[in-house]
Amino acid sequence: MDKIIMFLATGFYSGNLPKIPGTWGSLAALVPWFFMRNLPIPTYLATVGVIFVIGCILAGSAEKILDQADAGPIVIDEFVGMFITLIAAPNHPVAWILGFLFFRFFDILKPFPCSWFDQRIHGGFGIMMDDVIAGIYALISLQLLWMLGSKIS
Repeated sequence: MDKIIMFLATGFYSGNLPKIPGTWGSLAALVPWFFMRNLPIPTYLATVGVIFVIGCILAGSAEKILDQADAGPIVIDEFVGMFITLIAAPNHPVAWILGFLFFRFFDILKPFPCSWFDQRIHGGFGIMMDDVIAGIYALISLQLLWMLGSKIS
């Protein structure tokens, strides 16, 4: 069971890649997202909600397996953050790249309340929530920039 937990919590082992596990996990998240992207919005949101709940359990379990709080290889949170970022993303590779960049920016910067969750809430829920909020910031940024760009051109 530990192997299954670690396989999923590490984003199909993408979190085990060297130096920048969060970035690798965010990139790996684009693969399942690509197949989810055309789901009807209610189905997409429900799917992300289910993955969030399962992610909380997986992240908390992986933390115990690794015996380390919010260990780098745990990237299921990046998957959910990317899925949130790319809700209703325009069907254009530039939008997808921008979404990725916005998410990484907010995930690394951790503006309030991301930092609050990151520092004060522990376990699987805490691991997941700062990326959920970073994903919301990235979603808003992507949608605003895309709307602004379409009005200018």
